[in-house]
Amino acid sequence: MSADRTNGLRQKKPEDDLDRLDVGILRLLQQNARLSVKEIAAEVGLAPSSTHERIRRLRESGILRGMHADVDPQALGIGLEALFMIELAKHERSTVDTFMDDIVEVPEVRSAFLVTGRYDLVVHVLVRDTRHLKDLALDHFTNRPGVTRIETSIIFDARRRSALPVFRSLD
Repeated sequence: MSADRTNGLRQKKPEDDLDRLDVGILRLLQQNARLSVKEIAAEVGLAPSSTHERIRRLRESGILRGMHADVDPQALGIGLEALFMIELAKHERSTVDTFMDDIVEVPEVRSAFLVTGRYDLVVHVLVRDTRHLKDLALDHFTNRPGVTRIETSIIFDARRRSALPVFRSLD
């Protein structure tokens, strides 16, 4: 797994200008990534060939970054999700970058966030059970040089919106 070292935002490029049709295509794909080009074309009012070309352009420009399967975690043996809030001794860029690059390679780590506030990092982890969570914390986090504090919160329940909001003006 390669680590994405950004917050997911790209530098804006001139070719990234989206119109209403592009946004319509993106909205439809966010709702159902399995729609055919023909179905998308019918919804946005374009010919399938034009729709296909727009989807290709959205992919090549990095705006449309992939299609994802929503998998039931329990089917894979995941019984518990948790957040590790981590405080680091040093806040130098190289130290933080190395730490984040290292921890996202741990199979149980879903994501890692550099944040403001009391803690420096929030790490979302997926484990089998509380024993697995304890072992993960002790074997991969608390023993790392530079970690001064770790606090764990178990996630009881979660809701997630899969579609991103559109904040840009399309006039």
